[in-house]
Amino acid sequence: MPSPVATAGDSHWTDLHQDAIVLALLLECADDFVAGGVLCDKLDVPRAELLKRIDSLRARGYVIHTRGGLGYRLVEIPDQLGDAQIAPLLASGELGRKIHYFEEVESTNDEAHRLAEAGALHGEVVVADFQTRGRGRRGRSWVAPRGKALTFSVVLRPAIAPARAPEITIAAAVAAAEAAREMGAGSARIKWPNDVECKGRKIAGLLTELRAEPDRVRHAVLGVGVNVSLQMHDFPEELRPVATSLLLESGERQPRPLVCARLLEHIEEWLSLHETEGFGPVADRWRELSSTLGRRVRITGADPIEGDAVDLAEDGALLVRTGRGALVRVLAGDVEHCTLL
Repeated sequence: MPSPVATAGDSHWTDLHQDAIVLALLLECADDFVAGGVLCDKLDVPRAELLKRIDSLRARGYVIHTRGGLGYRLVEIPDQLGDAQIAPLLASGELGRKIHYFEEVESTNDEAHRLAEAGALHGEVVVADFQTRGRGRRGRSWVAPRGKALTFSVVLRPAIAPARAPEITIAAAVAAAEAAREMGAGSARIKWPNDVECKGRKIAGLLTELRAEPDRVRHAVLGVGVNVSLQMHDFPEELRPVATSLLLESGERQPRPLVCARLLEHIEEWLSLHETEGFGPVADRWRELSSTLGRRVRITGADPIEGDAVDLAEDGALLVRTGRGALVRVLAGDVEHCTLL
């Protein structure tokens, strides 16, 4: 059997993979230099190839300082969004396999649906600097200033029945909360069903949309919006009491490509766990991270409900015990937190 012939695509993937290894090592030692010999050993390449990888990263906007006898140190990660900036930071397998970047788009979710209907694979991502018609739950608009927020959508092709689609949102909310905590928002918790908040202030939101038939999901699009480096004056006045950002919570300015990469890694981790072990482990972690359970809540909508949020149902519904003792399943609506139980 003849040996496979290497293609230009194979070479490009290998270069990206090696760039990612170099970046991972430099990020681990962000405050120190990493010896060239250590990088060569990890990559299993000669020094000349390492220099190519350093030059490749520098060409993408990564600032890497060199000091004779000490090696290399990563000083700055570019804040531009796009495949060239995000891909080398990714450790995920399928999510982010292809990144479609737009300087401006009406909606990343709409664009992701268009790509999915044209055959986009599971894990392809649409990311934009600015959305002119971004949306959140229940048809609300999602407004994020240029350069200070992260908005992206992921094409998913889950092998689940349409009725189980809310589980995707629950898993993604767990992933987003854990990523936010890892990046310095230590108080990040989940407000049912799909908001990530810090002490009552929203830092991120998620929106899952389906294209489905009665018995199967053709594809799903998971939209994610994160307030990355907004200062309080960047928010509209009416949102200042209820909004926050990674910068405000952590005190550190974090590059959006790194935030995007970390989110995609966590989302892939939790979706993979959901696929292999079912909804149980996801629901358990959601309960641990919930800011809704154990509180008096008011659910607005067609049929307003007020009661105690007591648990998450097996299908992702919120279970609320009303004043008359009835246990009500809430599938949709806006949750207003009242008092702790």
